[in-house]
Amino acid sequence: IHMVEDKIHMRSIGPYSLITQQPLGGKAQFGGQRFGEMEVWALEGYGAAHTLQEMLTIKSDDVPGRAATYEAILKGEPIKTPNVPASFNLLVNELKSLGLGIEVKESPNEKEIED
Repeated sequence: IHMVEDKIHMRSIGPYSLITQQPLGGKAQFGGQRFGEMEVWALEGYGAAHTLQEMLTIKSDDVPGRAATYEAILKGEPIKTPNVPASFNLLVNELKSLGLGIEVKESPNEKEIED
């Protein structure tokens, strides 16, 4: 018999992958729920840009941003702009291992976005 108690799974905090810094998957590893491509499209369609940014950075693999966000919430301060996700750095390293010369440069005229 399929019981809801056996199937339901949720987490607020838990383990993260050492390589990608993303939450582990699956109930057995006490992992998080996967936020897939179609879910991203749904949030894009609803125009939920801030929620999408939070799901794909702070709640995923932006380790320094995760800690900074936690501190900002505790202190009642505004949340800072998210950093580059660890998965992007992993992609750049993979491309470098294939012999591609990749350099990531910040634009000097980028401005902080204020809400």
